[in-house]
Amino acid sequence: MRITGGRYRGRRLVCPPGEIRPAMDKMRESIFAILGDLDGCSFLDLFAGSGSMAIEAAGRGASRVTLVERDKSKRKVLNANLEFVEEPFQVYFLPVERFVASAREAYDYIFVDAPFPYRHRTDLLGRIAASRLVGPASIVMFHYPSEDPMPANAGALEQTDLRIFGRSLVAFYSPCSKETELLL
Repeated sequence: MRITGGRYRGRRLVCPPGEIRPAMDKMRESIFAILGDLDGCSFLDLFAGSGSMAIEAAGRGASRVTLVERDKSKRKVLNANLEFVEEPFQVYFLPVERFVASAREAYDYIFVDAPFPYRHRTDLLGRIAASRLVGPASIVMFHYPSEDPMPANAGALEQTDLRIFGRSLVAFYSPCSKETELLL
């Protein structure tokens, strides 16, 4: 697995042991092409695994990067993958649901890459929508399998884009506009 762009382009990453399905290079490259310049933005990587999404964001200019991974057995490899990252970052080893519930700051971009067997996606999306993680211009990206569809809306979030990468899909959510909220 390699970093697809930004200042760390071409760097190789190690996959941690255990349950992991790293985001495909093509998918990561496409997502960051959609997002564009991340200079000065904040990026949250939930279910961080190898850290590839967070490292892509840091290398593309994100100034505040946070990674959350519940599986502490991934700590050694995740920390090794982050060794060359010069931008400030924080890593939390705790359940994503607990991080979301205790969040105090909003992020510009939130990437959620739960394991495909995870059955609480819709609930988690609702919790994220109701949390302090989401600001007025936040974009939440949810990676999920095609056989387990995501809702078009969750709380104050509405799906604004959907990208298909084989069996994997990434739904983009943004806070509803005032007009849309009135219709809900």
